[in-house]
Amino acid sequence: MAHLLFRLRHVTDEEAMEVRQLLEEHGFDTYETQAGFFRLGVDAIWLRDRRQKEAAEAVLKDYQASRLEKARREHAEALARGEVSSFWQRLLQHPVQFTLVILGVALIVLLTLLPFIGLAR
Repeated sequence: MAHLLFRLRHVTDEEAMEVRQLLEEHGFDTYETQAGFFRLGVDAIWLRDRRQKEAAEAVLKDYQASRLEKARREHAEALARGEVSSFWQRLLQHPVQFTLVILGVALIVLLTLLPFIGLAR
């Protein structure tokens, strides 16, 4: 029986290709499924032979750890170069958008709590 090895939903094309190549390089017998038009299925890579499960999961765990380390290193380098803007910098760059979002959230909260406010009277 097949084993779900790696979900492809919300995964970049680059990462999906790297995972496919990694599994192929290690000789794992895999196949892919698509969710389909109505998204009722699962976008995933499946392992055909359950006996390879532990080895395949170990390979994927190592891959994901190295990918995480790479992303953290790139983020730290971008911070050091000053390319990553802080929350306050983004707020100052888009004050109208920020104000509209705050007003929208306040409106939703008010509409949600309005029935309960009426019950308290």
